[in-house]
Amino acid sequence: MLKGKTIILGVTGGIAAYKSAALASLLVKTGANVHVIMTEHAKEFIAPLTFEALTKNRCLTDTFDRNHEYSTEHVELGKCADAVIVAPATANVIAKLAHGIADDMLTTTILACKCPKIIAPAMNTRMYENPVTQDNMELLRKYGMEVVEAASGWLACGDVGAGKMPEPDELFQYILKACAFPKDMDGMKVLVTAGPTREIIDPVRYVTNHSTGKMGYSIAKICALRGAEVTLVSGKTSLKPPAFVQVVPVTTAKDMYEAVVSRSKEADIVIKAAAVADYRPKTVSEEKIKKSDGQMTLEMERTEDILGYLGAHKREGQFLCGFSMETEHMLENSRAKLKKKNVDMIVANNLKVQGAGFGTDTNIVTIITENKETELEILSKDEVADRILNEILKNKKKL
Repeated sequence: MLKGKTIILGVTGGIAAYKSAALASLLVKTGANVHVIMTEHAKEFIAPLTFEALTKNRCLTDTFDRNHEYSTEHVELGKCADAVIVAPATANVIAKLAHGIADDMLTTTILACKCPKIIAPAMNTRMYENPVTQDNMELLRKYGMEVVEAASGWLACGDVGAGKMPEPDELFQYILKACAFPKDMDGMKVLVTAGPTREIIDPVRYVTNHSTGKMGYSIAKICALRGAEVTLVSGKTSLKPPAFVQVVPVTTAKDMYEAVVSRSKEADIVIKAAAVADYRPKTVSEEKIKKSDGQMTLEMERTEDILGYLGAHKREGQFLCGFSMETEHMLENSRAKLKKKNVDMIVANNLKVQGAGFGTDTNIVTIITENKETELEILSKDEVADRILNEILKNKKKL
């Protein structure tokens, strides 16, 4: 996602500096060109050689290092950077950045940058909660910088409270949000459904399906990274919620129906990727059904038709995308669904095709609209999500 992007990682003098090595490694693994700038105090906590080994770039510390090329280093880096992150950011560096003080390589470079800037505070709780520090962070936000909320927990000094630097995985998501994708969905509201539903039989049993929610979660994540305001209505999964997405947890098809219907009118785009049960037990036993020698018969009834409701109540300008998982006659069945449910697009796949279906990290889909079928090659689910969104935006312009 970050291939070809230039990221500046600023490291200041805090105990959390050791986590910055893991962040640098994550960035390099995704193809980013990472330049690390350390303050003098940061070198007391972690050696520049560590970052040089990880990034294959010389670690910068001194604004007036005579070994620099003739170009003014801080200005040149500022020109080519796609994003800057300072992690950890001490109270001292936060104060400098808030007031335009540029007295070392890091603060000078940041002052010369026009790209997105992310600040990850890390300090003692009392320092973090000090009104001066809070005011400085508000100033950074006022100037357009993204200030990541500090985590809470046990601190190196022995105190317990706010002030911990968030984990590298979380900070990595902020970098992705800053520069991985164009913000072509900025201002749009997107409603996504994902995962399975569970239909209760008795207090210990339920009927469900094999959906893991991976495809829907990828769609929600990429929508957010492209600038959309995203609500994800999700059945129960083992997945970590996507960053920058509002998650509404549900269990049954009825729960999902109510959650979607109550939110759908506000959405510019609705993408229904959930695997909703078509049937549920007609009656739910209040006690565990005991095992017997004979067969057990469950009388089933239809669940609410969420996609049908959305198609029937689609407002002008709203784009509706459904999913179709088939085991035979995929195109015919999906086209019939497109027409019957009054949707703008169906994303279809065949469960029997290797690399597609439930639980995989890849997918093979065909995107179907009224006049076109676009078959995609095998891709990661994040890549599939990105391609689906490209088609949605292209077709939404025609509404």
